[in-house]
Amino acid sequence: MEKIILEAPVFNLQGALEAAKFGIDRLELCANFPEGGETPSAGMLRYLKGEIDIPVFVMIRPRGGDFVYSEKELLVMKQDIQLLGDLGADGFVFGVLDEKGKVNMQANEFLRRAAGDKPCTFHRAFDASSDLYESLEAIIQLGFDRILTSGGKNTLSEGLEVITQLLEVAKDRIVIMPGGGTQSEHIPQLKKTGWLREVHASCKVQKASKNEFVNPDLNFSAMPIDYSVQLGIDPEVVAGFKAVL
Repeated sequence: MEKIILEAPVFNLQGALEAAKFGIDRLELCANFPEGGETPSAGMLRYLKGEIDIPVFVMIRPRGGDFVYSEKELLVMKQDIQLLGDLGADGFVFGVLDEKGKVNMQANEFLRRAAGDKPCTFHRAFDASSDLYESLEAIIQLGFDRILTSGGKNTLSEGLEVITQLLEVAKDRIVIMPGGGTQSEHIPQLKKTGWLREVHASCKVQKASKNEFVNPDLNFSAMPIDYSVQLGIDPEVVAGFKAVL
């Protein structure tokens, strides 16, 4: 049977290096974990490409929030694709919707052309779309290689039945990659469809930072952040996925 790929999103250098070390097959390199992922730095990608030998797909998302982008934001996204592609990005992760929640065909085609022949993932903007099955057909038509989805729900646990249906509808026309709170317990049901090819799981764990002092009166984010920890990769969680994939 064809090997099922395990992809992990990583948001810092420690997590990226640990993911490669502990057996993750592919990285989704992002910045800004609290916003759900934004475009990472060129320096991070360039360094990683010299240190690890697994594929690195990069998030192309100029800001958090919705997935309706202005013409100028799309130009920034295009330039990020070109620049990060020149630095060795193995693939790209993006998605654009219109104001009504439909897949923006023109904008996505614009970015797909910028990516050239490198594979592209339509990220969880898919889950924010107004009709998942209509969006599925549009994304297939655009030539994306895969869709990252939690089934239109906050977590894979909630969207498991929908993802099972999407796998069966998509078949071999596009890879449906489950992601969003993915647990190894989800895998057996998804494998039963016969169409599971890739899985997206953070495998993350909080690890103590070397920082010893935190100003209790200062917070650099509107969201509470624990500055005494960093996000890393849990090798036991990775091993648990590998055992069922």
